[in-house]
Amino acid sequence: MRFDNGCIIISRMSSEPLPNPLLLPTDAPPQRVLRQFRIVFNAVKTHFRQLEHESGLGGAQVWALSVIDSQPGIGATSLGRALDIHQSTASNLVRGLVERGYVSAAREGADRRSVALRVLPAGQEVLRRAPVPLAGVLPNALATLDEATLLRLEQDLGSLISQLDTDEAAGKIPLGQS
Repeated sequence: MRFDNGCIIISRMSSEPLPNPLLLPTDAPPQRVLRQFRIVFNAVKTHFRQLEHESGLGGAQVWALSVIDSQPGIGATSLGRALDIHQSTASNLVRGLVERGYVSAAREGADRRSVALRVLPAGQEVLRRAPVPLAGVLPNALATLDEATLLRLEQDLGSLISQLDTDEAAGKIPLGQS
């Protein structure tokens, strides 16, 4: 993307460039939607920066800590499901929280293979310092939308994602992971 005489020149995100670049005025729908995405991304980034500054942890770690706090004894697999991330990503988050002394991981119950996670006092202190929402501003905002809006948004974003030619596995990587 580049600017030329007050217009934005864009090309498609494919290996084949358009024969003639599109010249769009800055008030055209693609530019307005781009500005909306910037607003969303900047709100997310600002919240993550504030969260990290006030709590000392990244957004994904704080969210994981808050889920463990609300569900004492949860395992890494269930934590991954709760955060909608891959189990190995959840295990890595847990490892960092255990190493920093924020979470305990102990084998409990009849099945000694499963590990139960619990927030330690130091982790409680992190949660007290962290600005809300602990899950992040985007998941919080999405949770407040009605089902019809979410379904429309899901369909429209699916169309956009298909144009980006990206790996859908990226959807399982938390935005706030540092």
